[in-house]
Amino acid sequence: MEDTTDVNSSDKDPLWALIHAERAKLAEDLAGLTAEQWRHSTLCEEWNVEQVLAHLTAGASLNQRRWLQSMLAARFRPDVHNQRRLVEHLGSTPAQTLERFRAVIGATTAPSSHTAAYLGEVVVHAQDIRQPLGLPRTPSVEALVPVAEFFTARDFTVPSRSYSDDLQLRATDCRFTAGYGLLVNGPILALVMSIAGRSAYLDQLGGPGASTLRSRVQRGRGNSGRGGRNLAKTGE
Repeated sequence: MEDTTDVNSSDKDPLWALIHAERAKLAEDLAGLTAEQWRHSTLCEEWNVEQVLAHLTAGASLNQRRWLQSMLAARFRPDVHNQRRLVEHLGSTPAQTLERFRAVIGATTAPSSHTAAYLGEVVVHAQDIRQPLGLPRTPSVEALVPVAEFFTARDFTVPSRSYSDDLQLRATDCRFTAGYGLLVNGPILALVMSIAGRSAYLDQLGGPGASTLRSRVQRGRGNSGRGGRNLAKTGE
C-alpha cells in the first residue's frame, strides 16, 4: 500500500491555506486556454505551460519517502528527477493535465516541513506561466511576503539568499524589508521573482543595489546557474 503520510499538516501550518488558494487561482486562470497557449513557452526555459503545470502536480504528490526514492533512482540528479515526475503527471490532453492539477489543489503532501518553500513553488511557477501569456492575475501579498522572507533567509530550491546577500530588499507596495546593504526596491512580486532567478522582473526594480542583483541573477550566482529553471529540486 502506498505511503501517503504528509510531512505537513494544514492544521499546524497556516501557509497551506495560502498554497491551496494560489493553486486554485492558477487552475481558474488556465481553464480557458487555447491549444496554442498550452504549448506557449514559460520562464522555465524549455518547459511549456502544460509541462510547468504537470511539474506543480508532481510537487504536490511527493511525500518524503517518494521524493527520496525518486532522487535515488535519478542518482541525485534533480533535472532527471523533475523531468521523470513531470512526465508522470502529464495527461493525454491539456484538459486532463489541468484536471490532475485540480485534484491536488487541497493536498498537503510535501517532502519536508519547509512550507514557505512550497508556497514559493506555486507562487513563482504560476508567474512563470502567467507572465509570458500576459495573464493579469498576480499572487496575493499575503502569499508573497512569507515567500520573500524565506527566500532571503536561505538557499533552498533556488539560490535566493545568495542573490540577495549584502543587499537590502524593500517592497514599495507592502511592508516588507529584509537584509542590509545597498538598497533594492520595487514591487514585492518583482523582488520575489528576481531572487528566484527570473530576470524578466529585474527591470521593475530600482535603487543603488539593483545593478548588483541584476548581475548576480544574470550570472546565475549561487547553487544553480539556471535562473529560469524549476524550483522543486530538493526535499531538505
